[in-house]
Amino acid sequence: METQNFKIAVAQSSVDWIGRKVTGAHNGTIAIKEGNLTFNNNELTGGSIIIDTRSINILDVTDPATNAQFAGHLASDDFFSTEKFPDALLEITSAKQLDAGNYRIIAALTIKDITHGIEFSLEIVVNPDSLDASAKVIIDRTKYNMKFRSGNFFTNLGDTLIYNEFELNVNIHATVL
Repeated sequence: METQNFKIAVAQSSVDWIGRKVTGAHNGTIAIKEGNLTFNNNELTGGSIIIDTRSINILDVTDPATNAQFAGHLASDDFFSTEKFPDALLEITSAKQLDAGNYRIIAALTIKDITHGIEFSLEIVVNPDSLDASAKVIIDRTKYNMKFRSGNFFTNLGDTLIYNEFELNVNIHATVL
């Protein structure tokens, strides 16, 4: 069995986020701290990604004061508690190849020291010494004790309601170790 490990090139990789609310959406980026993907006999079998929660960046709020206030709120205990929990971790527990380059991933996602299973599709293009992968991952924030303005926990929010799910669009470039 031939094992091949790929290290994520963080400078060439990106994670874009979108959070939606009744009156619109916000978007930004968050950085990958480190990660790897493992293949056995040319099939993905595992891997992990560490996200630096302190790197949350908001792109759609252009006023510096408002942006700083919003970023501070995302860093607070209402959301990511970045001082207490600077890292989030995704660990692939199962990867089922659907067809060439397409996988169904089952992973354990840990945010704020709370772990839940998630599933998503992953598209991978493997080259001799590198790979490129992309995925759209939907996360229910309330499972990770992020209840601020959630309709599951508060009533009469009207147009201040924030939807429970947020979206991560992940693009990874990785090189052979």
